[in-house]
Amino acid sequence: MHDPRLDKLADVLVGYATKVKPGQIVNIVSDPVAMPLIQATYKRVLESGAHPVWSPRAQDLDELMVAHGNTDQLGFVSPLDMHRIETVDVVISFWAENNTRYLTQYDHTKLTAMQASRKAFLKRFMQREAEGSLTIVGTQYPTQASAQDAEMSLIQYEDFVYRAGLLHLDDPAAAWTKIEQRQQAVCDFLNSKSEVRFRAPASHGHDGTDLTVGVVGSTWINCEGTGNFPDGEVFAGPKNANGHVNFTYPAVYRGTEVEGVRLVFKDGRVIDASAKKNEAFLIAQLDQDQGARNMGEIAIGTNYSIQRFTRNTLFDEKIGGTFHMAVGAGYPESGNTNESALHWDMVCDLRKDAGGGTIEADGEVFFRDGRFLNAAWPNPA
Repeated sequence: MHDPRLDKLADVLVGYATKVKPGQIVNIVSDPVAMPLIQATYKRVLESGAHPVWSPRAQDLDELMVAHGNTDQLGFVSPLDMHRIETVDVVISFWAENNTRYLTQYDHTKLTAMQASRKAFLKRFMQREAEGSLTIVGTQYPTQASAQDAEMSLIQYEDFVYRAGLLHLDDPAAAWTKIEQRQQAVCDFLNSKSEVRFRAPASHGHDGTDLTVGVVGSTWINCEGTGNFPDGEVFAGPKNANGHVNFTYPAVYRGTEVEGVRLVFKDGRVIDASAKKNEAFLIAQLDQDQGARNMGEIAIGTNYSIQRFTRNTLFDEKIGGTFHMAVGAGYPESGNTNESALHWDMVCDLRKDAGGGTIEADGEVFFRDGRFLNAAWPNPA
């Protein structure tokens, strides 16, 4: 039976998130398992007067490449993909995994080589987005695999996904417009600051977090549902970083969970990394290219409709009351031009139940125990 929430989601993706215009080429990228959402979005793009083009992805083919591809094949950069990213006007991506762990038992060096082949594509993708010549949005299509990762039934997970995007409301776009206004106040405040400091006390056998990030010349970006959907964060491209951070939740990358991650930064670069589980994988990712150990993003999660960890970065990095950072590639529009095939987000919880913590800007505490101190900024309902 067709879920009417998919039609509402397609309408938000096309009409609000990407504002598709007649004559544009709209690239829908997804595994076929998301066909109900592909169809709803394809129809909505047609109604907008634009030209929809579907680019299929397939986990089975990725696995064949890792299992049987040689060094040359793993590093191959498809000219068709490069042409596509130069040609399309809009990219709408759906994450729809049948198995979120399907590559975890393969040789990590082969996985890293395949990921490295995407560096040129990722660089151009980010450049075009920063230039404003490419509009993008990505969202989750609920699958049994993602529901299992979140420790929910599929019905429960569908409700979680759609409520995180405010699709249960009569007018989600209007609700996201209000969120944009609240988040912009945070960005305006932070855009006048030189450094941001994140602190959390020691707990559960680790030494807490004390990380100072330089943001002079950076631009804080308001993420209000037009890059990821659902959204709910403000982020900047760090210019420098010093200190250490212990991440609350497992850092998940390409289906591999790395637990108990601790990173030490000096002058914006990871100089020491450790983990309680899958440490070798963490180190391999950080050593895959010259830019992988640099901090590419620093951000504060502001979506208080998301309150639990689900092992899905799209949602976890936006949990209201957390901050996250990414090692690897930066977003040029945020002031960070670091290049890498890696962009790995990791989340630290500052909510009171997780032990609490603070964020301060130029010595002024503006965020404590998971809440902004200014009531006009995003906060729990």
